[in-house]
Amino acid sequence: MKIVNIIVILLFSFACKNANGRNIIVKKTIPVGKNRELKTIQSGVSMANDGDTVLVDPGLYKEGGIIIEKSIVLKGINHPVIDGEYKHEILFIRGKEITVDGFNLQHTGRSEIKDIGAIMIYDSYHVTAINNIVDDANFGISLQNSRSCTVKNNRITAYGKNEVQSGNGIHCWKSDSLLIIGNKITGCRDGIYFEFVTNSLVWRNISRKNVRYGIHFMFSHHDTYIGNIFEENESGVAVMYTNHIHMYNNYFLNNWGGAAYGILLKDITDAEISGNHFTKNTTALHMEGCSRNNFYKNTFSNNGYAVKIQASCDDNAFYENNFKGNTFDIGTNGSLVLNTFNGNYWDKYEGYDLNRDNIGDVPYHPVSMYSMIIESNPAALMLFRSLIVSLLDKSEKILPGITPENLKDEKPLMRPLLL
Repeated sequence: MKIVNIIVILLFSFACKNANGRNIIVKKTIPVGKNRELKTIQSGVSMANDGDTVLVDPGLYKEGGIIIEKSIVLKGINHPVIDGEYKHEILFIRGKEITVDGFNLQHTGRSEIKDIGAIMIYDSYHVTAINNIVDDANFGISLQNSRSCTVKNNRITAYGKNEVQSGNGIHCWKSDSLLIIGNKITGCRDGIYFEFVTNSLVWRNISRKNVRYGIHFMFSHHDTYIGNIFEENESGVAVMYTNHIHMYNNYFLNNWGGAAYGILLKDITDAEISGNHFTKNTTALHMEGCSRNNFYKNTFSNNGYAVKIQASCDDNAFYENNFKGNTFDIGTNGSLVLNTFNGNYWDKYEGYDLNRDNIGDVPYHPVSMYSMIIESNPAALMLFRSLIVSLLDKSEKILPGITPENLKDEKPLMRPLLL
């Protein structure tokens, strides 16, 4: 997605659309009067016309199934609470030029038949959900079949125990040109979920301690992810069946577990992944069936595996990355490697640099013999840090036999890059 297009969308999304509208005030304690003051949010919405603003005073509103199909602003003053009483979907939105700003939405209903959540947006254009607090909802904010919508600066907290009984924090399906900016999400099934979502921006979100993935997207092409933090999620991050994505300056932190990844890439093509930090993950980057992707200026530090790249991957390029403090830098399950590693820094490199050009004079083979043995026999992990493992790896460097000969960095750097 071109940066010019992103700027245009941002400017358009925050344009004022209700300058000539009237204000309708909703108050819990004041009866209906001449100033159009109402007791329920739904009555305020029903009274409003396109371009109006419905202002909701502080208080507890036990309402559900509030329907908004007019081009209005629904604005909370000091975060009034809308309680679904564990029975209802709270806001049902379908239309264009609608804003929901500044509410505390809590206790939605749950269903195994349909998605129920706090803010449910269907078949809409240019809807904005901003500055809301969503607490203990099945789905937090959901967008389906919508375009040019913005979800910004919301805080979504759920208390999911397993995948079956949990919904997603921000759930997006079959949509285009979305802006997902500055949200904080925890305790959901997937923090952010994209399916068939195109030309969208995910920027400066924090998604942590979710039941499954911090972000999970499939069949979602031409999207950009910048400056997000994905931390302590049960399975890390998953990206599947997608092409032409851009992931810049994101943080993948502390995703530990037998099936946890900093990021899992499956059948990804033509991606740019740069400036990201992978720290303290069981496997920082796991790749299956990926082609024509560029990985550069990333930092892999203190992970179990920095990169696991399966034999099904080809034509991927790794350059100008830092590999520091990882138990294993590269793991693979095949001997034929069709990917390139050039100009990276490896803290395990023991070569020399006689001409002082910061490039090692001998290639570096990042795949250890021990990692190849573990790939075919996981029980061998119990020998980790033993003398025999050290001897095996040393002998393999002298007389290579098991590790793939063509998986090597021809120009390893002697000093880490300043990224």
